[in-house]
Amino acid sequence: MAADAEPGFSTRQVHAGSATAPATPRATPIYLTAGFTFGDLDASAAHFGTGSGFGYTRTGNPTVQAVEERLASLEGGDQAVLVSSGQAAVTVALLALAGAGDHVVVSEHIYEGTRGLLLDNLVRLGIETTFVDTSDLDAWRDAITPRTRAFFAETLSNARNDVLDVAAISAIGREHGIPLVVDSTFTTPYLLRPIEHGAAVVVHSASKFLAGQGAVLGGVIVDDGRFDAAASGHRFPHLVQTDRLGGASFAEKHGARARGAYIRESVAPRFGPAPSPLNAFLIGQGIETLSLRVERQSQNALAVARWLEARPEVERVDYVGLESHPHFALGQRYLTRGSGSVFTVTLRGGLEAARHVVQSVRLITHMTHLGDVRSLVLHPQSTSHSARTVGERERAGVFPGTIRLSIGIEDIADILADLEQALVGVPAAERETVVL
Repeated sequence: MAADAEPGFSTRQVHAGSATAPATPRATPIYLTAGFTFGDLDASAAHFGTGSGFGYTRTGNPTVQAVEERLASLEGGDQAVLVSSGQAAVTVALLALAGAGDHVVVSEHIYEGTRGLLLDNLVRLGIETTFVDTSDLDAWRDAITPRTRAFFAETLSNARNDVLDVAAISAIGREHGIPLVVDSTFTTPYLLRPIEHGAAVVVHSASKFLAGQGAVLGGVIVDDGRFDAAASGHRFPHLVQTDRLGGASFAEKHGARARGAYIRESVAPRFGPAPSPLNAFLIGQGIETLSLRVERQSQNALAVARWLEARPEVERVDYVGLESHPHFALGQRYLTRGSGSVFTVTLRGGLEAARHVVQSVRLITHMTHLGDVRSLVLHPQSTSHSARTVGERERAGVFPGTIRLSIGIEDIADILADLEQALVGVPAAERETVVL
């Protein structure tokens, strides 16, 4: 083909229009591409040798990177790694720390998907788990073994709304070179930044409050950049020993950033839960209004919780923003901007009362999600906690009459009106005995 001849149709439909005039868009551009071109062989070699630039979206993407930098900044962390879901974030974080023959200590009050991951999946890889009560500091300490590689807990327990004493538990871990991994989905970096209280790694389901509108899935892992090879390297040989080709260890190459670099360079890309750049863009858009939404949601939730606590149909309200909650004082210490918007309510009429309310709400949406701009409701016993025994559910604060609310940004009068009409006709029953 002559040098000045027009390319063929099939060539043009792939290449035409790919060169655009230089511009600096205000919104984060969406780099919706599987890979990136290299200028020459040296550029591709440098990318594979040092990680410079971008080569393939599974290992790095400008849209994804922009959101990661924003999240690391908001959490007060050293670096963030965006992945495809919150479940992927938990999995990657734990696999970066533990392997066959290792052990983790975990709060028993966690999301059922994470509990299933530990009991059904990671155990098959040789990783054992000891579950402890979130509030029992002695239990955390007593559960440590020479093979313990991580502590794991959520900032607010599901479903009792207990507050994680991040500083106390992370201090126990530091005595033994064990990092605390915290799932902070319920609290977001606006309400609580666990790294500031000693946590080593923070994970989120970005599908929830960070994105905010229930449109996309995503997860994030934020590392504190404080890995101490001298104090805890014996627990993490994969970070301090030479690589399989005899090259420098992650600790030698990255120093205190070794753990975060290992998550980014080894675990996340090799297990492959890469986020879509489009999802990253939408998460980034959601983050731009995070403080406004969470502040409003927390205010609404407190008003709803107080209103429900005074209702005759209600047995108990487990919301840490209420003075009646056993962790109220701890919540006031950690959650100075608000107590979040997810909590449970146990109705006196048991299962039939819960069924009536869930099926009677009109404004509040019945679905398995939380952190949405819309108010949501779910019945934990028959859904999120259905795989637990009765005793396990009761220890978690889940009873037949328990419903979980995730309060949105609607006008508070409308939320209360919807709950009030839903409570009309709630079946009467003897007062349930609820003992935790």
